[in-house]
Amino acid sequence: MTFHEMWAELLPIGRSSASGGYRRFAWTAADAECRAWFEAQARARGLACEVDRNGNQWAWLGDPAEGDAVVTGSHLDSVPDGGAFDGPLGVVSSFAALDELRARGAEFAKPFAIVNFGDEEGARFGLACVGSRLAAGQLTREQAHRLTDGDGVTLARAMEAAGYDPDAIGPDPERLGRIGAFVELHVEQGRALDLSGDSVGVASAIWPHGRWRFDFRGEANHAGTTRLVDRRDPMLSYAETVLAARREAELAGAVATFGKIAVEPNGVNAIPSLVRGWLDSRAADQESLDTVVGGIEKAAREYADKHGIALDVVRESFTPVVEFDHALRDELARILGRDEDRGLTVPVLGTGAGHDAGILSGSIPTAMLFVRNPTGVSHSPAEYAAEDDCLAGVTALADVLEGLVCR
Repeated sequence: MTFHEMWAELLPIGRSSASGGYRRFAWTAADAECRAWFEAQARARGLACEVDRNGNQWAWLGDPAEGDAVVTGSHLDSVPDGGAFDGPLGVVSSFAALDELRARGAEFAKPFAIVNFGDEEGARFGLACVGSRLAAGQLTREQAHRLTDGDGVTLARAMEAAGYDPDAIGPDPERLGRIGAFVELHVEQGRALDLSGDSVGVASAIWPHGRWRFDFRGEANHAGTTRLVDRRDPMLSYAETVLAARREAELAGAVATFGKIAVEPNGVNAIPSLVRGWLDSRAADQESLDTVVGGIEKAAREYADKHGIALDVVRESFTPVVEFDHALRDELARILGRDEDRGLTVPVLGTGAGHDAGILSGSIPTAMLFVRNPTGVSHSPAEYAAEDDCLAGVTALADVLEGLVCR
């Protein structure tokens, strides 16, 4: 099956007819369909399929027990109404790269695997990279069991309903210890490659980033009869904090986004008693990120005090700066840079987006390839990569894998 055929087969799964975006959330029917697609692709290529204790899917060529395995892949889940490329491009490209290597007659000298990490986006339970965090020991079983979705369903209950054992989840050092290198291909979430005119790039680092929950607690009251001077309206403090986040991010050359909000009692004619907003912030270095988030919290507390609002701020997740393995990164650049006949260049660039490769970087050598995104739009139905660039990514990934895993 060609790249185009695989892409067309995967494209309809979890797609919203209303928005055109994707709703492939962890442990849902759409997630199950994606998993079935992955297994079918693996078995069609004679790969041995398994699901680890944390719900991550693996498709093996060779015996993983031999160690020093080379692994590639990404994820198949999405953010709410996300695009088609974020995650799936890496998985489809991995199968296509394997096909390319076989067409070249490549002989594999090490075990090889393609992986689909579960719940990378964190769209349902609010924490990104759950599958890889569990495997790397960055999320405990107890912490995972406390995660709930918007309907109050726990991650444990959702896993169990999907046929998996939530009590088995946890660190997987033995499995990770068998891996010598992990290379993840991903659509670029930005326009650096478009601006440089390159189809493919190599990642240098992931910016430090995190998610913070701001709970503004006021007093519910009647919207039509309560004088403005008598109100304790948490929405005012929240709105002012959103504007403060933009100012602080601009000053530091960083990014800060309030992209999710929950309001109680959520009535048109009621002053809210609670406004809960989630902040996502990222910066090129830790000092800048601390400055941004600290400035936002300071402003939020000042606004809350002014309006008689109680404020709680909780850091729900955090990932420090990730410098990808320098030796592996340089090897990727060397492998790709020597193909002068195709004029393939390999710019090295950083990113503000988090990935499973970043989570695993503390346990095993990891690296990333990016494929050009002509608009830079991501986490949106408008996310896009041209087929020629996607195929260039497949070739680049095949070249890298050949250099790492073949004789």
